[in-house]
Amino acid sequence: MKVYLGLDTSCYSTSCALVNESGELIGQARKLLDVKPGERGLQQSQMVFQHTRALPDLIEQLPSGVQLAGIGVSALPRREKDSYMPAFLVGRGMAKSLGHLNDVPVYEFSHQENHILAALRVLNCVPDESFYALHVSGGTTELLYCEPAEETFFTAQLISGALDLHGGQFVDRIGVALDLPFPAGPHMERIAKTLCDDPKALKKTVNRLESESNGDFKMLPVSVKNGAISFGGPCSEAMRRIERANNGHKLSDDYKAQTALTVFHCMTRSLQKMLTYHWEQRPAGTLIAVGGVMANSYLRQALFDFGQSRKVKVLFAPPEYSSDNATGVAYGAALLDAENK
Repeated sequence: MKVYLGLDTSCYSTSCALVNESGELIGQARKLLDVKPGERGLQQSQMVFQHTRALPDLIEQLPSGVQLAGIGVSALPRREKDSYMPAFLVGRGMAKSLGHLNDVPVYEFSHQENHILAALRVLNCVPDESFYALHVSGGTTELLYCEPAEETFFTAQLISGALDLHGGQFVDRIGVALDLPFPAGPHMERIAKTLCDDPKALKKTVNRLESESNGDFKMLPVSVKNGAISFGGPCSEAMRRIERANNGHKLSDDYKAQTALTVFHCMTRSLQKMLTYHWEQRPAGTLIAVGGVMANSYLRQALFDFGQSRKVKVLFAPPEYSSDNATGVAYGAALLDAENK
């Protein structure tokens, strides 16, 4: 049985995985990077240090005694010419060393491609026609137009995204201001669901809260221009509201839940507007949504709603494979190795 190793050392996770030649998962291990309470992120040097410490221990958690046929690694954040982040050098260096010692090929992918391939592995398909890929995470909010290609399965053209803050940054900044742990996404969703447990009812719930509040509750503004999102303005407005509410007073659980709802409502409307704008310019029949933020049930429902309105097939990986993981590059290595034989 041929076995392929995947390595990914991205902004907030260290991960490794093994798959067989059919893409079936043999084993995986991953670890979130440590961020001190109250902090909103890490410097690249801190990421490199934590990846360097964590990666060998994680690899030791994978099944031993396997015969590697190839290695896939996230070597850069995206395919653009000037794309570079030191954090990815840790995984790339480990992959090159293991590839040399085992005399197996090393296939380099972008972190974007890793996320898309992770979804395709679970969905067990590689589209044979053009499709959109939406990548929303702590370090990325990008819409890509992907077209089939022989050597890399698909090319990914960046056509839009966030002009300032990324989706994950928006959520994390508000979450930290609400005294929630970092990364804040799951905690924000948990408290939001105390007021709106059904993602389909998000818009209705926010409208009701606004109408019943006598002006105390307001939706956050949405800023999408020519199909590009600005989360900076809505984030600043939310931070100002929190600062006013926190002036000598402890924030109530109800206030935190309402704030979380307004953030997710703003994000869902923003993503829908961006997608609608670009789909009208260049239609495609499939949208694949990836990235840690896309594990959020409110955002998933918003994309399903977009798909229904435009007759677009919307595909997600399970939430555990939407966040950073190395299964995509392992799967990519298996696919490329099969094509090269």
